[in-house]
Amino acid sequence: MFKAKLEFILQMIDDIEFIINRHGYITKSLEDREGQLAILIALMQIGETLNKIDKKFLENYDLLNDSKGAYSVRNFITHDYGYNIPRLKDKILKILEDNI
Repeated sequence: MFKAKLEFILQMIDDIEFIINRHGYITKSLEDREGQLAILIALMQIGETLNKIDKKFLENYDLLNDSKGAYSVRNFITHDYGYNIPRLKDKILKILEDNI
């Protein structure tokens, strides 16, 4: 019933593991701009997908807490990185111009 969603989550986990293996370890992966973005997007996808799976199903397989944690990570990434980037950039540039 949830096979496609679970397979998608596994693909995202495989992608994260691939990135980490390519860089040697997690710290190096997160220091790389593309690696960091790819890992963040994969984590967001995992959290979002787990959130779409029936809670009873997750409970039956002892995944409910994992699902909640993954969705919390997704929310953090989405909302804390979800600023109005052009406006933020303009403000920072203005600050730098005014103070230099």
